[in-house]
Amino acid sequence: MTIFALGLNHQTASLPMREKVVFDVERMSEALGEAKRLLAPEAAILSTCNRTELYLSGDLEDGKRAAATEWLAGYHHVDPHELAPCLYTLPREQAVRHAFRVASGLDSMVLGEPEILGQMKEAARSAEAAGTLGTVLGRLFQRSFAVAKEVRSTTQVGAHSVSMAAAAVKLAARIFPSIKDQKVLFIGAGEMIELCATHFAAQGPARITVANRTLERAEALAHRFNARAIELRELSTHLHEHDIVVSCTASSLPILGKGMVERALKARRRLPMFMVDLAVPRDIEPEVGELDDVFLYTVDDLKDIVQGNMDSRRSAVEQAEVIIDNQVGQFMHWMQVRESVPLIRALRDQAEDARRREVERALRLLAKGDDPKQVLETLSQGLTNKLMHAPTQALNEATGEERRTLSDTLARLFRIRP
Repeated sequence: MTIFALGLNHQTASLPMREKVVFDVERMSEALGEAKRLLAPEAAILSTCNRTELYLSGDLEDGKRAAATEWLAGYHHVDPHELAPCLYTLPREQAVRHAFRVASGLDSMVLGEPEILGQMKEAARSAEAAGTLGTVLGRLFQRSFAVAKEVRSTTQVGAHSVSMAAAAVKLAARIFPSIKDQKVLFIGAGEMIELCATHFAAQGPARITVANRTLERAEALAHRFNARAIELRELSTHLHEHDIVVSCTASSLPILGKGMVERALKARRRLPMFMVDLAVPRDIEPEVGELDDVFLYTVDDLKDIVQGNMDSRRSAVEQAEVIIDNQVGQFMHWMQVRESVPLIRALRDQAEDARRREVERALRLLAKGDDPKQVLETLSQGLTNKLMHAPTQALNEATGEERRTLSDTLARLFRIRP
């Protein structure tokens, strides 16, 4: 039983490539079931705007690892040769360390950002619901969450963290003299939009609108920020009313096309629009960025913004890595112990079988009227001989270096000082 991770992220793949391998939330259970059937008995998928990662556990020989790449490419209808250079493959200890670093925010575009931990928890919940989160991956994710908590509570990695939401506000402030005079539209009602709404609302914009496919979810979020709620189908009617647009949905197709934005600009009489697309796949057609009066930014465009506060957290990374190294060691020890379970079980079964046979023999002798003291003596001698026969025979048959190694091992096992 081993662990293997396969994936790509913002460091290894461009946004267009990351878009191609995003897993649809509504089809996640189906994808996990397919991965379990074709690749490994345990499977989990982490799919966010910045990464897509497949975690597997089972008897994974090299062929299975190649099959995982083929499956990922085939599932998303991507050329394997185009996908392969973007992928990292991490076996055993490397996979464990990677999972711990991801959960702790050390592998994020924004060092120490907290959103990834929630996304990993959702990945674990999805795998559990699909029946693909077994003992090993379940333990891996739970330890990842514990490691992330320890890193955040004992180091300064997450201190002064600049999230994507905060970066979006900072960018908007470069475009508009004051956000207080602007009208903000949020498309979507998920965790990222909620975070963005919190940051923008703190600036006191003139008006906030939340648009979502499900009006009830839009209304629930809008209520928190004294905003209004609309359905997505109303976007074309209300888009021109807004100066700032932030979108992050799970849609597999763009929500705002170039034509719709052009009509909104015309209605605004060419007043500029600031747009942030935090979705992968993108919610806003890339061609929208070609329009003269639109300032369109994607998650990759925010990289430079979020680097500004990195130095104050760099020194804490070394502390976090020490914590992670220690936890990786503990997890791998647990894995090794699990691998020994079948052997331990076989040893105990063999010893139990010898014990049972000797007891049955002793009971027969007692039933015949033999002296109990002599019966006990015979029982203990017989049990000792049976238990010592295999290791003694192995030692007698061994020669050279094998004999020396076996001698050391037996001495350690039976705590003997020759």
